[in-house]
Amino acid sequence: MLKKIVKILPIFILFIYGCNDDFLEVQPSDRLSTEQLGQAAEFNPEIIKGGVAGLYQLMYLPGTGGFGGDDDFGQKGIDIWTDMLSADIAHSETNYGWYSTFSNLQASVDFTNRANYMAWRYYYRIIRAANKLIGTLGGNDITPEAQANRHYMGQAKAMRAYAYFYLVQLYTDRYDPTQEVLPIYNSAEKVEGVAKSTMEEVYNLIYSDLNDALSLLSDFNRTAKSQINTDVVKMLLAYAYASEDKNWDQVKSLTADVINTGSYPILAKAQALDGMNFISTPGWIWASDITIDDSVSLASFYSQMDYFTYGYASVGNSKSIDASLYAEMPADDVRRDWFRSSDLINWRKYYDPARQWDGQRPVITDVFYMRIAEVYLLHAEAALKADGDAGAARGALKTVVSERVNDASYIDGLSTLALTSEITLQTRLELWGEGKAYLLKRRNKMDIVRGSNHLIFVGDVMSYDDNRLSFEIPQAEILNNPFISTQN
Repeated sequence: MLKKIVKILPIFILFIYGCNDDFLEVQPSDRLSTEQLGQAAEFNPEIIKGGVAGLYQLMYLPGTGGFGGDDDFGQKGIDIWTDMLSADIAHSETNYGWYSTFSNLQASVDFTNRANYMAWRYYYRIIRAANKLIGTLGGNDITPEAQANRHYMGQAKAMRAYAYFYLVQLYTDRYDPTQEVLPIYNSAEKVEGVAKSTMEEVYNLIYSDLNDALSLLSDFNRTAKSQINTDVVKMLLAYAYASEDKNWDQVKSLTADVINTGSYPILAKAQALDGMNFISTPGWIWASDITIDDSVSLASFYSQMDYFTYGYASVGNSKSIDASLYAEMPADDVRRDWFRSSDLINWRKYYDPARQWDGQRPVITDVFYMRIAEVYLLHAEAALKADGDAGAARGALKTVVSERVNDASYIDGLSTLALTSEITLQTRLELWGEGKAYLLKRRNKMDIVRGSNHLIFVGDVMSYDDNRLSFEIPQAEILNNPFISTQN
């Protein structure tokens, strides 16, 4: 399938991609200053457009974590890691070695391991670029006069909140508002480093940025799914509230708002095996359109996950669904065919439609970060936790499950306890490979147990806050930031 190639080549993208190993450097001397860019942007908002486009490209381009390895490709690479940590992805073969030290839980406890640096650098690079945009547009407390600039400010603040949200999930073991966890950088000024802020302070910035973004984007009609709109912001807010295990009434309301837009249809049963591979896929809320111009190949989600893409999944670095999780699907569940029955590898969920072994190169299949099914599932979870609204929970859950099995009426007879378990199960099944199981198990304090097709720790029970299931502040940050002396 050929795709139309449309790319912007903006000069403003230089401030995002022109960075060295100091990934928080914000004032290269050979480029326009933030103040100069801001003055120009007052008269021509198009100057900011390239910076926003470049900010989104950081989410999927190879090398955004600073190493350039074939597991270094932004958010979807981290989604693979976290699904491994949650045990829902089984690393069943390890040819070429990618992800081996992660699946055996060695990388996550070694602060010198590159994986810890890659995730840290990726999110702080997003933050750095967002801070540059925010500074160019006037700073944290400014509402730009031009409508386009308000929209750019809203997107930049939402991206900064997104990055801090994931940092606080990945680099801590559990929710503790008093724990000192991360350095906060919220301006474009160059600094040598700052001390850790508490988890509460990080969340306060997340909520401030997202609520500002809701206001700034209230009249924004986006032109591409890569752009953050209010639906994306509401879901980021919902996930933040859920991760603190409080304000579930807000989670219920926010997810209902997104559902009630009617803009995102659930992937129907008849299309469930057609693959989630292009940005036109029904129900995608936030996604990136990958084109030939992006030069994406081995360092990509499809290389690592798809048997039909030239890359690692096709030659023995396989990622399978956990065998115990797969066994919980009924015989008529269409999602069983997402996985090859012989070895449970990804087979019909994410794949190149040509379905030629080791075929697609370069990669032009697209990636998503958010889709409507997860909104319904989070709404179902929130409805029970907010006010015990079993009717709303059943309705939201059935919307998803009725498109996966022949008869979802069994949900009507479930007790509250059984309904809670079913929501958890369906979230894990539906969102396999999407990085959401890690968030689910963390906020619900679920034990992690590996099924029979994992290579190591089969049957071991690990607490959700086991130190092996989170990242360490990397050695590079400790060496370069005089205010941080230990990885914990």
